[in-house]
Amino acid sequence: MNVFEAVKQSVTTRQAASYYGIRVGRNGMVCCPFHNDRTPSMKVDSRYYCFGCGASGDVIDFAASLHGLGKRDAAVRLAEDFSIPYDDKKFTDRKQHRPQPRRQSAEQRFREAEQHCFRVLCDYLHLLERWKNEYAPQPQDAVWHPLFVEALQKISYVEYLLDILLFGEMEEKAALIAEQGKEVVRLEQRISELVASIAGSSHADDGRNGTDADAGRNPGDAGGDAERRREEQHQELSDSVPA
Repeated sequence: MNVFEAVKQSVTTRQAASYYGIRVGRNGMVCCPFHNDRTPSMKVDSRYYCFGCGASGDVIDFAASLHGLGKRDAAVRLAEDFSIPYDDKKFTDRKQHRPQPRRQSAEQRFREAEQHCFRVLCDYLHLLERWKNEYAPQPQDAVWHPLFVEALQKISYVEYLLDILLFGEMEEKAALIAEQGKEVVRLEQRISELVASIAGSSHADDGRNGTDADAGRNPGDAGGDAERRREEQHQELSDSVPA
C-alpha cells in the first residue's frame, strides 16, 4: 500500500486538524485556516469543505495547503506524524529525530487567551448589532423579539469588555479573562452552533432556516458532554492567566 492510500485509510481531516492545533468544535466546525475566518465556517470530517471560501479536499489536500507542501510531502508528513506504515523503502521514522516543540511560556499562554477572548467577544458584538437591526420592533408588535432585547442589554457591556482588552492594564485584562472565561467559552459554543445551523439551512432543499430557533435557544440546555467540554475550556483559559 503506497503512502497516499495508507494515509487516506488511516487519518481523517478532522483528526489532522486537531493534531495540527486547530480547535475543532463538537459539531466538526473550525475557523478556516485558508482565509481570514472570524467565525467557524469550515466543516471537517473524513474530508473538509469551507462554506466561506469554498476550499475542499481530502486529508492530504488539507495538510498540503496548511503546510505549503506538495501532495507527496504532505502525505509523508501525515504518515510520520501519525506513525502510519506504508510500502516505501525510503521511508524512515524521522519523527523520532524531530525536535519537540517548545513549551509555551506563561506570557504566551496569556496572550493566546487574550486573543481568544477578544475574537469571541468581537464575533458576539457583531451578532448583537445585527440582531438590533434585524429584530427591531415594529409599531404593531406587542412583544419585542428576545434577540432584540438581548442586543439592547448586552451591546454596551461587550463594548466595555473589548475596551479593556484593547486599552486596559495587564492586571485588568487578567481579571477579565479569569472572570469571563466560562462565559466566553459558552458564547463561542453558541456562535459555532449558529454558524452550523446557518450553513445547514443554506443547503436545505425546503428553504427552511433554523437560525432564529437556534439563536433563541438557551445555551445552558446543551447536553452533558458539551457542558463538560466547556468546563475544560474554561479551565484552560483560567490556567492561562498569570498568577
